[in-house]
Amino acid sequence: MASLSAQILLCIALISATCLIIGVNGSAVERQREFDYFALALQWPGTICHQTRHCCSSNGCCRGSDSPTEFTIHGLWPDYNDGSWPSCCARSQFDIKEISTLMGALQKYWPSLYCSRPSTCFSGKGIFWAHEWETHGTCSSPVFHDEYSYFLTALNVYFKYNVTKMLNEAGYVPSNSERYPLGGLVSAIENSFQATPEVICSKHDVKEIRLCFYKDFKVRFAPLVLHHLHDLVMRFLSPCSSKLMYFTIYCQYSWLGLLARNMSSFPVRL
Repeated sequence: MASLSAQILLCIALISATCLIIGVNGSAVERQREFDYFALALQWPGTICHQTRHCCSSNGCCRGSDSPTEFTIHGLWPDYNDGSWPSCCARSQFDIKEISTLMGALQKYWPSLYCSRPSTCFSGKGIFWAHEWETHGTCSSPVFHDEYSYFLTALNVYFKYNVTKMLNEAGYVPSNSERYPLGGLVSAIENSFQATPEVICSKHDVKEIRLCFYKDFKVRFAPLVLHHLHDLVMRFLSPCSSKLMYFTIYCQYSWLGLLARNMSSFPVRL
């Protein structure tokens, strides 16, 4: 009798565990281990907008005089120390109504810079924010459990670590002719934020800057990891590492894409 009871309890436990990894429509959701740290990825519109071949209403590069003139958020990503990352962790479909009060800030500081509709984990093709929430935000537990907290915190961290303002104050002003040594940009961020960034370039133009944080959003150095970035003209060791190694190259930090999209000159935004 005791053996039968134990078997029944075991069956119940197995059924419960199975329910935890099965989505509401019956599709499996892979159980993944808790992440180690956050990476805040910031994209430079001058470079990305230069690659735009056609405009659409969802593309922030196509807003004319309202196009972004400072680094914008690409995403807030939970990552692992080994260089990999979790994705599509919980079956939580994006609901734009959850972040309705943040729309003004999101459109300005976290816009899509593309016309294509990215894939999502649970909703097919969707808007940029849906992709970021379902792919990355759902993996941010136990820090976040809802869309609003995830997006609001990302905005607040972005405002606190204002890379555009910091670089301008350090003398790294966007220019279509000036080139800056990569080490200089890295050192300026290190001196200001006490964290080594990952700087991603595309054809010698700055494309992204990424900062790493502990789960309480204090800046941190990530472990040494070799990253292969297909869009790079160089390779880096360890994003956000205190032992960052890089080739001595020059990256251009320019307004080029914005000029190309709007056919007019933008003032530098200080």
